Amino acid sequence: MRNPSLNIPARSRLIRALVAGSVLIGGVFTAPAQAQQNSIPVVRDAEIEALVRDYARPIFKAAGLANSGVNIVLVNDPSFNAFVAGRRMFINTGALLASETPNEIIGVIAHEAGHIAGGHQERLREQLARAQTMAIVAGLLGVGATIAGAATKSGSIAQAGSGIALGATEMARRGLLGYQRTEEATADRSALDYLEATGQSAKGMLTTFGRFASALSLSGTRVDPYQVSHPMPRDRIANLQTLAQKSPYFDKKDPEALQERHDMMRAKIAVYTQGQAAASRLLRKDPRGLAMMYGDAIATYLYGSPKSALQKVDALIKAHPKNPYFHELRGDILIKANKPAEAAQAYASAVKLDPAKSGILQVSYGQALLATGKPDAVEKAVAEIRKGIDRDRENISAYRYLAQAYGQLGEIGEAELATAEGYFYSGVYQDAKVFAARAQQKLKRGSPAWVRAQDIINYKAPGKK
Repeated sequence: MRNPSLNIPARSRLIRALVAGSVLIGGVFTAPAQAQQNSIPVVRDAEIEALVRDYARPIFKAAGLANSGVNIVLVNDPSFNAFVAGRRMFINTGALLASETPNEIIGVIAHEAGHIAGGHQERLREQLARAQTMAIVAGLLGVGATIAGAATKSGSIAQAGSGIALGATEMARRGLLGYQRTEEATADRSALDYLEATGQSAKGMLTTFGRFASALSLSGTRVDPYQVSHPMPRDRIANLQTLAQKSPYFDKKDPEALQERHDMMRAKIAVYTQGQAAASRLLRKDPRGLAMMYGDAIATYLYGSPKSALQKVDALIKAHPKNPYFHELRGDILIKANKPAEAAQAYASAVKLDPAKSGILQVSYGQALLATGKPDAVEKAVAEIRKGIDRDRENISAYRYLAQAYGQLGEIGEAELATAEGYFYSGVYQDAKVFAARAQQKLKRGSPAWVRAQDIINYKAPGKK
């Protein structure tokens, strides 16, 4: 999320933007193929992903989405926003950073879950098609009237024809916006139900809408409420406040441990996106807290000496030895210090302690083993990276490291196939097919790897026949 032209350490695991469907050098960041094709800057981080999934899990269960395969994707964008596309929920890092409590971001997740559970996307497509049909019909009517006016040399009829076309198109647009506002209000009400069902407060939702209202007021912008796709923030607060305050959970606070994890997440995002002093500004109310110490350790890793960073992270590990992400940071620091063998030990501890079983940490462990260059370590690196891929098949960088490992072992066919997989999950299908064909020339015909290469060769991208 920092300017890609800056000198970002190759192992910084939090931020990598996707530009034109490709990953910037280093890191293990990737994106769903569709997101990549649209150049959405996706963030991958084991700690943040685990926390957001913990926020979403009870909400998804209450919404009937627990087994529906909904994935949450983090987007590198400073604005406060979230949206859904298919079975993916996209949340901006700006929303995570601005939310001072877990409850605020949980409210956002609940709202977006309301859209998915309510099938709003499918109905919106129907409304779009209907609006388009209305516009086409209006255009034809308008053209007909204009032609009739020209044929009868009647300027008034011709002008009326233009008016019909423009008026009906505007009517269709306003109708679509009105439909969207209704769906937004419905999602708000659904969110209240999910929060109530999970014993959580809706106060965070009201805080968020209040933030929007204040920003709109401070901007001095006058908005026509009929020309926007969302209800006005004040209207949303008015519609929800009475119901929210009736809940027995309205004044319920987030657990202290969850708040601490939330603060640590915000500190991490702040340092990576806003610079060395960002955590101090963000957490000035608690300058001696764990989140501040964590942010300081990350800032020292990114901007200071590895030796100082190592001392700070070791102090964190001594106080909290079972936190996998402190061990992950230790591995990052040691990689930067060119100590891959020690880094591998740190990542191994992170993998062992990680309750979420993140594929990102597994791949980091494999990458550190690969960096040692020792033959036995490279063989183990292949196994670890494969475990990471099994947990997270869309981790594009993992395929690059896997290809490197196979190359060092002299298994060129497998290396070519790993490269093809990386291109495939990037959405760069033509290059994927090229490398898959090259892999087949070196793989045993009919083997699982050969069959996978054939699957890539035969794949037809959506929208293509």
